[in-house]
Amino acid sequence: MVSVTWRDASRPFVPAIAILAIQLIWFPMPIGAMFSGLILGLLGALGAVGLALVWRSNRIVNFAQGDLGAFPATLAVLLITLAGLPWIVGIVAGLATAVVVGLVVDVLVIRRFFRSPRLLLTVATLGVSQILAFAALLLPNAWGEGPAIRSLPAPFSFAFSVGQVNFDANDLIALIVAPLLILAVAAFLRLTDTGTAVRAAADRTDRASMLGIPVRRLEAQIWTIAAVLSFLSVALTAGIASLPFGLGAGLAVVLRALAALVIGRMSHFVVITVTAIVLGVLESGIRWNTGDAYLVSPILAALIIGSLLIQRRGTSRADADDASSFASVTEVRPVPAVLRRLPEVRLARSAVMAAGATVVLVGPLMMGTNGQLKAGVVVVFALIGTSVVVLTGWAGQVSLGQMAFVGAGGAVGAWGTVEMGWEPITSMVVAGPVGALVAIVVGLPALRIRGLYLAVTTLAVSIAASEWIFSNRAVGWIPEGSFPRPALLHRVELDSPLRLYYFALAVLVLAFLALQGIRRSRTGRVLIALRDNEDGVGAYGVDPVRAKLTAFALSGFVAAAAGVVLVIHQASFRAVTYSAEESLAVFVATVIGGLGSLAGAVVGAVFQRGAQWLLSSPWSFLATGVGVLAVLLILPDGLGGLFFRSRDAFLRWVARRHGIVALSIDRSTDAAPDPLAAAITTDVDPDDLTSSGAAR
Repeated sequence: MVSVTWRDASRPFVPAIAILAIQLIWFPMPIGAMFSGLILGLLGALGAVGLALVWRSNRIVNFAQGDLGAFPATLAVLLITLAGLPWIVGIVAGLATAVVVGLVVDVLVIRRFFRSPRLLLTVATLGVSQILAFAALLLPNAWGEGPAIRSLPAPFSFAFSVGQVNFDANDLIALIVAPLLILAVAAFLRLTDTGTAVRAAADRTDRASMLGIPVRRLEAQIWTIAAVLSFLSVALTAGIASLPFGLGAGLAVVLRALAALVIGRMSHFVVITVTAIVLGVLESGIRWNTGDAYLVSPILAALIIGSLLIQRRGTSRADADDASSFASVTEVRPVPAVLRRLPEVRLARSAVMAAGATVVLVGPLMMGTNGQLKAGVVVVFALIGTSVVVLTGWAGQVSLGQMAFVGAGGAVGAWGTVEMGWEPITSMVVAGPVGALVAIVVGLPALRIRGLYLAVTTLAVSIAASEWIFSNRAVGWIPEGSFPRPALLHRVELDSPLRLYYFALAVLVLAFLALQGIRRSRTGRVLIALRDNEDGVGAYGVDPVRAKLTAFALSGFVAAAAGVVLVIHQASFRAVTYSAEESLAVFVATVIGGLGSLAGAVVGAVFQRGAQWLLSSPWSFLATGVGVLAVLLILPDGLGGLFFRSRDAFLRWVARRHGIVALSIDRSTDAAPDPLAAAITTDVDPDDLTSSGAAR
């Protein structure tokens, strides 16, 4: 009986033991380096525990966890190093700032999404992350300084050594403070009434509120604790290594914490803590043996994906929320046929098309060389955004690693151009299926992993690809440096920014036409049905597995084609272009533009790239961060939805003027048929079923 109990109790720690075994066998190191990894692992455990607390309270993956502490930690380091304040004063000021940051984020953001789908709130944390990264990057300006690598000085003179490695007072403080904080959080959750209430409210906040549990006050406390843990983790790490800055630093913290969180099955605090510690030891071993940490990200990605695949999915309502698709998309409906033939509508449509054609065709002629180059980049990223619309807006599968597909196509395009002498169309024809295949491989976990878990998986893949594959560390065949641009069809030279722009525009237009045709087909309607009701799709004889993989393949094909256009436009393949930060930027931009239509991808690309070029580096983070929060709160259909709302208002005016009732404009008439059944069992677009009009 005792043996069985011990075996059951030790089973959750098997992954942590396996990670430690990997370190000991493949990445051995002296005892001093292992002790250093132990300290860094303890500090990483603080971030992982904070991430777990937010998960337990809100059932979301908090992508802002690292940035919650980066801003107050930056303030503390600057107060000590630039303002000359005593160490304790700077740390206390940073600690107070962390408390304020946690409360402000909860009150201004988290409470606004109290009844929203958890996936929507997770996307909102991406906006919070960018705003906090902006604040951290802007802080040094108060002292006339810019972003730089800074360290937290030791508060007192102290030194000791383990093996051949020397340690100072900062190591001692981390070694004492981190375990005490972890124990304090564990005692808080287990021994206090607040901790009990947090555990009770974790699965269903509405039910907890009805039972008298102050859910919102609990959330404020949890976010405050998470911010404090993140602050101490980042600040104490700055004393041992250096202070990270920028959006990428927050992602690195979150990825390591996510690996521990997933292996600990999202809520097992002891396993999460132990796993975070051994991951720190493993990272130290990798650095000791290779001199770099490029192997960390692929190992973490493999651990995350493997752990999610072997975990059993729950059947509670909370588990269903976690696994839901991105269904919060406002579908853009076509103009009803009865209105489309009216002279006012035809005239307005012609005017809009003429104005749009003038802007995209004539506008670049009035720009200089620099403006034409930037316009070409906007078009390329609009094309990438359409691939996000297909996968997330249509099929509801959230991908935070879209640039991995783009990078796969770009790598093939660069290789084909340099090594094989292919012209651009040939490169796209070859790269498209490669991108589709890569996307299918990445999408295979989506057969078991959905919603938040899929978002985490694709982000981990993106980080691993950018740091391990696109950097040529794992493969050596991707061309490095610049190369001559090939002639289109071996006839048309792409030797000017204007020609590059029109080439990218032509590819975008062709992709638009092709994707619009797919959207109107049965395949497109099945993808929409998959997004809206995945469980119900199978009842109509549709294979959800095939539908999901089709969405990934279509998205990967378009993204890879965009990758070819991008490398030809840049005349080089640069690994930094396909980083995880760019993947998040593309996703956020498409959300801002509107996931409900392909036009939203264009609007989002213009907004995001325009913010980067018109604003200096920190301010562009603020623009996109505020933009995604504003869209999620005020404009669920994105900035592009403003145009379609104006269009619908105009159509309602025209309908009233002609005495016409159009169901998509005025829903006061008979209800429309079931769109799910119509989408799957007939050849009629469900939009047409709700867009038919009848004259009075």
